[in-house]
Amino acid sequence: MSVLQIDDDGFRLDGEPFRLVSGGLHYFRVHPAQWADRLHKARIMGLNTVETYVPWNLHQPRPDRFRMDGGLDLPAFLALAAAEGLHVLLRPGPYICAEWEGGGLPSWLLAEPDVRLRTRDPRYLSAVDDYFTQLLTPLQPYFSTRGGPVLAVQVENEYGAYGDDTAYLEHLAGSLRRCGVDVPLFTCDQPADLERGGLPGVLATANFGSRSTQNLAALRAHRPTGPLLSTEFWIGWFDRWGGHHVVREPEQAAQELDEALAAGASVNLYMFHGGTNFGFTNGANDKHTYRPTVTSYDYDAPLDEAGDPTAKFTAFREVIAKYAPVPAEPVPPRADKLSLASVTLAESTGLLTSAPTLGEAVGSPSPLTMEQLRQDFGFILYETALPAAGPALLELEQVRDRAQIFLDGQPVGVLERENHEHALTFTVPRAGCVLSLLVENQGRVNYGPGIHDRKGLPGKVTLNGTDLIGWTNRPLPMESLAGLDFAAATAPIGPAFHRGTFELTGTADTFLHLDGWTKGNAWINGFALGRYWSRGPQRSLYVPAPVLHRGINEIVVLELHAPRRARTVDFRETHDLGPTEE
Repeated sequence: MSVLQIDDDGFRLDGEPFRLVSGGLHYFRVHPAQWADRLHKARIMGLNTVETYVPWNLHQPRPDRFRMDGGLDLPAFLALAAAEGLHVLLRPGPYICAEWEGGGLPSWLLAEPDVRLRTRDPRYLSAVDDYFTQLLTPLQPYFSTRGGPVLAVQVENEYGAYGDDTAYLEHLAGSLRRCGVDVPLFTCDQPADLERGGLPGVLATANFGSRSTQNLAALRAHRPTGPLLSTEFWIGWFDRWGGHHVVREPEQAAQELDEALAAGASVNLYMFHGGTNFGFTNGANDKHTYRPTVTSYDYDAPLDEAGDPTAKFTAFREVIAKYAPVPAEPVPPRADKLSLASVTLAESTGLLTSAPTLGEAVGSPSPLTMEQLRQDFGFILYETALPAAGPALLELEQVRDRAQIFLDGQPVGVLERENHEHALTFTVPRAGCVLSLLVENQGRVNYGPGIHDRKGLPGKVTLNGTDLIGWTNRPLPMESLAGLDFAAATAPIGPAFHRGTFELTGTADTFLHLDGWTKGNAWINGFALGRYWSRGPQRSLYVPAPVLHRGINEIVVLELHAPRRARTVDFRETHDLGPTEE
């Protein structure tokens, strides 16, 4: 049993002075078969602790369903950390930000039209209390006070950037304690928000990635005594679609780390290993313009997206060695990668014609949101019959987030939230023509007031100024592609699934390149790799070795527009995360 103590002059562990040298490693962004490898490399770099968020939206996808299995087996992750000799900082939210879909808040909360997230709204607090009970009860053996690796637990996340209701934070802290959390609690905020986000009697920590001396001084001014901890010591950043791949020079990041450690501070590198926003799990930002995050969460971290050490691994290891023991083991080499060129996806099936296989339609006078349909991720197909032929102006009050418009199955345009587009003109060929709108949830906003981000078509839809009524709303969550009827034929017009197979005699990590494809999603052997988009910056998708197997493997690509050339993909040994900003 190890007990973390918070003294006036710093941390103590089992009575001895202790410095947290930690790194972010989110179990839900890493294939579970690779957890042990990433944890081992954390120890090799000199870390004594790892930090992880907990995504409420994955663990509790519905109010009456709680998961802690497979890639969400948090007890297994904690046990592996302990076996590697690592402590853990646990950040259960309920809100986590993390560039994660909705900041980790489950979409079903938004089915209540007036719910107020991250407040004392009784409906929200009741849901949080239930989540904490279901999450933390099985985790109690993993607290350090009972022989486990978890040294401390965070209360909320950067709350000072959102609100200043101390009673709200007190409720969360009380709920954590009632659920058996008997290790120290802490809050984290950016230096300017420490006063708003702090909680009396709870350790306050600061998030920053530069000007270490200045920011630690701000933390000390806020809390004159106690440990200095940067819970998020930013050493890289995330990417958005349409931007550049963000990098930070290893030497400069290592210098900032040296400055923080020289000041006696504890740090948690954000991130040690970023991992991947597999499937539809990426978040988005909306500071007057909606900006979805890419699939990769590489974060320019000491371990890249595939878990290979980068230049930062060596640079940080050398800095850490000045202040703490570092294992004598060598830096792990880059793992072998698989290469396979020109895999043909010869079979196809149209999305619009396959929609009844993927989801059951619900009728309504006006369009329903994704949350009203009890849907988390993916697409909604909205359809209605138009009353008359002739010129038409289609206007959507809100597009959340990208709508492809079809008349009798023929594409006529695209409206994107990111570009503030809400109207489209076209000619209706006949009375009774079917208007279809395929609306993609590109990621719920994960930061700021925009987290109340309902998807689909939340407002009115009008044609030539008149409300369109009488809709079918078909959820397309893409949780399973079973039942799709593929055929070897010419690619359909419009969105379509394309399937191919390839044979392997051995497995290794690889990177899927979709040169010539436009926008969509990819699956291998049923595992959802994530989104691709020709606009970049990311131009390949990471394929973890554990999703592959010897023999015949299947790849399915959903292309929302049309491949720009032959329906082939490549598997290469190198990633392409796009150009960096000059």
